[in-house]
Amino acid sequence: MTEHHYIDVKNLVKNFGTGNIAVNAVDQVSFYVDKGEFIGIMGASGSGKTTVLNILATIDTMSDGQVFYDGVDISSLNEAELSDFRRENLGFVFQDYNLLDTLSIEENIMLPMALSGEKKGEMESRIRNISETLHIGDVLRKFPYEVSGGQKQRAACARALVNKPKLILADEPTGALDSKSSTMLLHTLQVMNRELGATVLMVTHDVFSACYCERILFLCDGKICAELNRGNRDKRDYLNRILDIQSQIGGENIYAE
Repeated sequence: MTEHHYIDVKNLVKNFGTGNIAVNAVDQVSFYVDKGEFIGIMGASGSGKTTVLNILATIDTMSDGQVFYDGVDISSLNEAELSDFRRENLGFVFQDYNLLDTLSIEENIMLPMALSGEKKGEMESRIRNISETLHIGDVLRKFPYEVSGGQKQRAACARALVNKPKLILADEPTGALDSKSSTMLLHTLQVMNRELGATVLMVTHDVFSACYCERILFLCDGKICAELNRGNRDKRDYLNRILDIQSQIGGENIYAE
C-alpha cells in the first residue's frame, strides 16, 4: 500500500443549485497536506476557497470526490463519528470569533475541554499556559463585549488550541483585525505550527497573511491554478512572487488591512 499524506483531497466537487443553473463552486480540486505543514489557500472572492475549507472542516458536504484524513475517507463517517472526529482532530479560527457573549473569556476557551470531559485541574493549567502565550491572561474573567477585537480573536485562537488539535483550520482569521493584532495572530499560528506541532491550513485573500505560509495553493473559479513553495526565499521575494501570481490570475492585491 502506498504511504498516504495526512490529508488527501481527490477530485473534490461542490455544486450549488440544480439543473441548468448548477454552479460548480469547487471543480475537481485535488491536493494534499502533510503533517506539520503551514499551508495557505488564496483566491479572489468567489474562487471557492472557503467552500474547500468548510468541506475539510466537515461543516459542509461535498457533491463528489473524496477527502481522506490519515487514510480515512470522511464521507464514510456517520454524524456521531464525524462529531468525534471534529472534537478529537480539528481546531477552528474564524473571522467573526464565534465567542459566546454569556460566557467569560476563560469559559469560552474552556468549552472544548469541558465537552471532552477533561479534569478541572488539567483545564485550568492548560488555559493558564495558553492565555500567557497569547497575551490574554489579564482578560480571562472579562466577557467578550468588554475586550478588544484583537483580544477576542486571540481568545478564539486559545479555544481552537486548547484541545491540542492535529489540524487548525483558519478562515480569513485576520479579516476583522488591525495590522498589529493581525501580526500577533499570524505569529501565534506560526508558534502553534512550529513549536506545538499543529498542522495549519489557512484561507486568505491577504498577501501579508499568506507570507506566513510555507506553501500556497491558488484557487481560480473553483480550480487550483497555481502553487507556490516558500523554499529559501526571503519575505520580500516571497511577497513579490505571491503578488506576481495574483496579478496573473486576476486576484485582489490587498495588503494587511
